[in-house]
Amino acid sequence: MGLSTHVLDTMHGCPASGMAVQLYATNDSATKLIKTFTLNADGRNPNGLLLTTEELQVGTYRLVFDVGGYFKAHGTALPEPNFLSQVSLDFGIASPAQHYHVPLLVSPWSYSTYRGS
Repeated sequence: MGLSTHVLDTMHGCPASGMAVQLYATNDSATKLIKTFTLNADGRNPNGLLLTTEELQVGTYRLVFDVGGYFKAHGTALPEPNFLSQVSLDFGIASPAQHYHVPLLVSPWSYSTYRGS
């Protein structure tokens, strides 16, 4: 089943196309970059799953979304410094056989997430 993400821009009512994202493993108080990618027109990883079932392991992970860079690139007038620059979501994987979907709903001033399906 694996790990996936999806980002929606709630200010403009559209997927967050072009947002830069990084995925880290954060086990044992060490942080290791696994991959960097840019969201496609649907606000998803262009290569599908971030990690396949075979790659996904029990442990903790972090997704870092470049929210400030995304809104600046889309011409949104933002104060300096931005209220939100990067949004980091730390989450745990208890059962790698299950699908873990980590959506992000974001504006320049707020964000929300949940475990999706």
